[in-house]
Amino acid sequence: MPLRGEVPQLLISAGLSLLDEEGTPGLTLRRIAARAGVSHAAPAHHFGGLPGLRDAIATHGFRSFRHELVTALEGVPADADPFQHLLTVNLAYIGFARRRAALFRLMFDQLPTEDSTLREIARATYVVLRDRCTPFVRDRPAAPLQTSVWSMTHGFAMLNMDQPYPPESPVQVSSYEDALRLLVG
Repeated sequence: MPLRGEVPQLLISAGLSLLDEEGTPGLTLRRIAARAGVSHAAPAHHFGGLPGLRDAIATHGFRSFRHELVTALEGVPADADPFQHLLTVNLAYIGFARRRAALFRLMFDQLPTEDSTLREIARATYVVLRDRCTPFVRDRPAAPLQTSVWSMTHGFAMLNMDQPYPPESPVQVSSYEDALRLLVG
């Protein structure tokens, strides 16, 4: 029998496992509880119900996502061309979405949210990408450029999550670099 303090993490881990195997249809309180080896009432007790547990899973997802973005940037020398920093973080963004498609969808499906922890980590994750846009702002407003880069990257991520496209397709990740260069030009 798990210790009381371990139950929330067990439930999140079980939810992540079911999400990877079955997508969001697999996320029911009973199935998550059974996978975690706890009573079917435990998810409601610890998270207030399925929406709260989904927020907790999304929070975990954003933490992992942010960690991957930061880790990818650590592999780029500090004195590298700013475009290399921008490209690296955005390719890591697209890569996370491809590897963890169901989690990625859930993370963004949970937004906007009343959960302040989820809001904070989602914003902190966005800031990693946003800050890489700074060298390209020049004499234009920052917010539209940042939003455009994020929107394009998120769109590429969504398009590349589920279906393989033929090599000549314009949504191949290999064509992303050219599109990004054009955007930040």
